[in-house]
Amino acid sequence: MSQSKLDIIRKKVREHQNDTRYEHTLGVMYTAAALAMRYNEDMDKALIAGLLHDCAKGYSSQMKLDLCREYQLPVSEAEEKNPGLLHAKLGAYLADKEYNITDEEILDAITWHTTGRPDMTLLDKIIYIADYIEPNRNQAPNLDNLRHLAFIDLDECLYQILEASLQYLLSRDEVIDPMTEKTYLYYKDVFQKETGKE
Repeated sequence: MSQSKLDIIRKKVREHQNDTRYEHTLGVMYTAAALAMRYNEDMDKALIAGLLHDCAKGYSSQMKLDLCREYQLPVSEAEEKNPGLLHAKLGAYLADKEYNITDEEILDAITWHTTGRPDMTLLDKIIYIADYIEPNRNQAPNLDNLRHLAFIDLDECLYQILEASLQYLLSRDEVIDPMTEKTYLYYKDVFQKETGKE
């Protein structure tokens, strides 16, 4: 992708995000690019997916629900209770319709960056992890270790983030998307088979 096309997308994203969200978006974009270089993923795809991963985040909960209904995107019971979860699938839809991104790998990485999914692609993992470890994040526990681990063992980093995210949601009695649990259990099994650890 040409630099000018990336700049056009970046300017459009900037118009729809406040300063804090935009700083996070740039952090994810650059972290995704670094991980793509490390793991031989297509860097353009990582840059675009990182730049657009939260393109629907700024809408209100009601607007997210309304837009999903308007665009005939399925809304699960968990998403009905916690419409914040909808920004991922709505973002993938807008990436296609508003930003002219048709690459399915990019759209999938945007779709699954919040919950993950079993058997994620390399790009899925990169965007999911970059969203969690980007430099502007400072609330999650164990971030320094996870940032280091991301460049050594992507799958173990993914598993640790999934575990931490699930524990956080359970501790706050938040609505948990069933896909988050499925993804965690899938990668827990993968991790245990690979390492023999519990």
